[in-house]
Amino acid sequence: MIPELGHFALILALCLSVLLCTVPLWGSWRRNVTAMALAPNLAIGVLVFTSLSFACLTWAFLQDDFSVEVVANNSNSLLPWYYKFSAVWGNHEGSLLLWVWILALWTFAVAVFSPQLPLVMLSRVLAVMGFVGVGFLAFSLLTSNPFARLLPGTPADGQDLNPLLQDFGLIIHPPLLYMGYVGFSVAFAFAIAALLGGRLDAAWARWSRPWTNVAWAFLTLGIMLGSWWAYYELGWGGWWFWDPVENASFMPWLAGTALVHSLAATEKRGLFKSWTVLLAIFAFSLSLLGTFLVRSGVLTSVHAFATDPARGMFILVFLGIVTGGSLVLYALRAPAVASRVSFAWISRESLLLVNNVVFLVATLTVLFGTLFPLLMDALGQGKYSVGPPYFNAVFIPLMALLVPFMTVGPLSRWKRDSTRRWKAELLVPALVTLGCALTLPLFHEGDYNLWVALAVLFAGWLVVGLLRDIANRVRHSASIGAGLARLTPSYWGMVVAHVGFAATIIGVVLTSQYNIEHDLKMSPGDSDTLAGYEFRFIDVRTVQGPNFVADEARFVVYRDGREVVRLAPQKRRYLASGSVMTEASIDAGIFRDLFVAMGEPVGTAGAWAIRLHYKPFVRWMWAGALLMAVGGFLTVADKRYRRQRSAARDILRQGGVRGAQA
Repeated sequence: MIPELGHFALILALCLSVLLCTVPLWGSWRRNVTAMALAPNLAIGVLVFTSLSFACLTWAFLQDDFSVEVVANNSNSLLPWYYKFSAVWGNHEGSLLLWVWILALWTFAVAVFSPQLPLVMLSRVLAVMGFVGVGFLAFSLLTSNPFARLLPGTPADGQDLNPLLQDFGLIIHPPLLYMGYVGFSVAFAFAIAALLGGRLDAAWARWSRPWTNVAWAFLTLGIMLGSWWAYYELGWGGWWFWDPVENASFMPWLAGTALVHSLAATEKRGLFKSWTVLLAIFAFSLSLLGTFLVRSGVLTSVHAFATDPARGMFILVFLGIVTGGSLVLYALRAPAVASRVSFAWISRESLLLVNNVVFLVATLTVLFGTLFPLLMDALGQGKYSVGPPYFNAVFIPLMALLVPFMTVGPLSRWKRDSTRRWKAELLVPALVTLGCALTLPLFHEGDYNLWVALAVLFAGWLVVGLLRDIANRVRHSASIGAGLARLTPSYWGMVVAHVGFAATIIGVVLTSQYNIEHDLKMSPGDSDTLAGYEFRFIDVRTVQGPNFVADEARFVVYRDGREVVRLAPQKRRYLASGSVMTEASIDAGIFRDLFVAMGEPVGTAGAWAIRLHYKPFVRWMWAGALLMAVGGFLTVADKRYRRQRSAARDILRQGGVRGAQA
């Protein structure tokens, strides 16, 4: 009965979404206040019924209702309750329902937390989001029903959740990733609503910007958690870079980064309005493309959810409708939204333009590398593989080109600046940074590493530039504390995010260049030394988990004769599925990780294939991503998003009325 209630609630949510995408839009066209006023209530109704549907599916998992097909295929009575909960979205049907619920949550948030928007603008934004909801609710009900029953023939027990997904990281990774993916629908909806009204201005950018920053921050967290999970769960000591499905989330992040910067220019100076609209469309379209890649079966990856081409075709058609319709509307409205503001080549506007171009080229580069094998296969040209050599060769130089402009950007002036002033501001910091970059690799044993010197140069240049800008801003204050207190949350968000980017550069390059890895055969009593650490293999014992049995190796790590840590990697066999998985053991630190993973038993003398890693500064990569996300969230606390509501409301009301009259 509960699954049927969830199915019925999902149908009601679809009906309300149809009303949400039609009635308020018609009301904005006819200037019917009653019809437009329905939009927030309809958005609340969609959230209520999608929440009820999601709760019903969660109940089915927690109660081991194996008559529900998705529960029988992805859960088991031995599974701990918290993995039963995450199993709700550890499959195609449930993850799609999570997507729908998060979209309803974003729509509700816009309806409730945007009372300052004029009704005509709000109704258009919610109508666009309602249209997106119709597409995904129809996708769920028509091709991916999460409440399909196995009647008769209900199995006595389930097949179990994929062991790779039985991990804390996979409990929180998909929701955070989807919050970012789906959150770009808000920026997309604001852009389409502004195009429908025929007016893009600073007020529109001001209200779109907080939603975009929050979505970008969530997506950053989601990508970071996915990389962290791959590092410690898969047992190979690396993280996902350039996996095709991982690229599916990275491309919207790149486009979203450009969008965040473009919105800043549009809000401050009324610039790049066409850029901003196109980037909003592009970012959300890439989110839909990522959904297609993950769920169509055209790519093979540990991240993929489904392999049904019919489902992929549904999303592909929906992607064509959303992207094609948006671009047609943009083409019709482009002359009316073009920027009329001028600026000199030496100015902050120019640097932001360079930023947008570099991020857009980087996005297209990743897009080409991801889709090229599919295109060649579809044309009958054979199987092609595009891997890290291509992406590293084209992507890394683009990021290296970007960093110098990121440093100069905060220090530069709007409208017009001069290279002479830039030189006066940055010459001394540049020399100090260059000296540190050339010197620091000398302290590491072994050959001089040019890549490390470049990483320190770029990261140091970025941080020193930020420090110089902060010093300039507090220079004329009565005290340093008073000057720092006057800096806005938006500014601090920029600083924190850029420092995070610098930390990520250090983490990626240093762990790639100074990583030491030993793959060897070891028996109890053997030892091996790397980077000054002695790994001593003590023994292997059998341990029992809630739903698995594991061989657990015990290692003691010494440095200079003193015990540093005890590590216990496992080789697990899951009882329900019989799957064998590796569980690495890691001693994490600020400046290094010690990593041990078990392979397969070798011979009959108790020997095992063992993988040992020394990974310096690897945590800096994820700490940097976390700082970038924190920076995105900080910007939302800026007072001007509340202080200037009245002016924005007046401007937007004028634009909305003109759009309605048109």
